[in-house]
Amino acid sequence: MQVILIQDVNNLGGANELVTVKNGYGRNFLIPKKLAIEASPSNIKQMEEKVKQQAKKEAKLLAEINNVISVLKEGSLKVGAKTGTSGKIFGSVTSVQIARAIKDQKGYEIDRRRIQIIDEVKELGTYKAKIDFGNGHETEVEFEVVAE
Repeated sequence: MQVILIQDVNNLGGANELVTVKNGYGRNFLIPKKLAIEASPSNIKQMEEKVKQQAKKEAKLLAEINNVISVLKEGSLKVGAKTGTSGKIFGSVTSVQIARAIKDQKGYEIDRRRIQIIDEVKELGTYKAKIDFGNGHETEVEFEVVAE
């Protein structure tokens, strides 16, 4: 029996995948639990269309990610921090401050949990942070810590 998986199933396959299973497993487990549907010609067509739409959406998202990466690499960000007389910062610069600087200066809102500061920021100067967009897409952003 051939079925189209709706969700990922361990040791069988991923979502939107056409697999061959035994009749009892398909009829008594996969289909009643809404893990799969029967592989009729119309369902196969729907699956192919869904996969095509998903690929189009992923290509659009990838183009947007590349656009954001190019804008972020254009120039360094300026992050303000309160400092003492010796140039040391009170506290340290956090990913929240970098996310706010990206939103204010570049116009893109990036989740603070995606930003990882490479070096510890305790003084004025230029530093780097890594932004992970997921699916292996990441970039390094240079930011300058200036006195407020």
